[in-house]
Amino acid sequence: MKTMDTNLLNNYVLKAIDAYPYELEETVENLNYALSYESNNAYALYLMGRLQAEQFGDYEKAKQYYAEALASKLDFHKVYAHYILVLIWNEDYDEAQKLIDFALTVKGVYKSEIQLFQGCVFECLQKYKKALKALKLAKRLGYNNSYISFIDSEMKRIKNKMKPKKTIKTKGKKKKKNKNKK
Repeated sequence: MKTMDTNLLNNYVLKAIDAYPYELEETVENLNYALSYESNNAYALYLMGRLQAEQFGDYEKAKQYYAEALASKLDFHKVYAHYILVLIWNEDYDEAQKLIDFALTVKGVYKSEIQLFQGCVFECLQKYKKALKALKLAKRLGYNNSYISFIDSEMKRIKNKMKPKKTIKTKGKKKKKNKNKK
């Protein structure tokens, strides 16, 4: 691709990034132009995946775009978290687990976020102890106080799911006595 074409491609991608998520029509238009110049542009594919998942709820299309983005650029860090999240939303837990396992080997990926999603997968599968273990690791790897507080709240929420349900005592005897008095 010539330098002028590359500059034009980058210009369309940047315009799409700038427009998303507030100007969806402009986002789509610029992504279509970018993909017409380079059909395997990782950033344009990634953003198209986000658009499909977050705006249209089309997780299958989003998965295709994310897979294409990673096929084009395997070390594109931004894709992993969004792709894993779409797999979770789509209840594709086995696929999510495979992607999590791979993402944890990619140099430079925010491992704490990937561990957070690992916890989500385990929670969805009702493996609460494993979910807590993953969240503890995510917390250890985290470096932002508000993020760590969020993980603490997630851990508390999961611990509440693990508590046995208390049986509610009814006042059955009193009701029977009232029936007998009639």
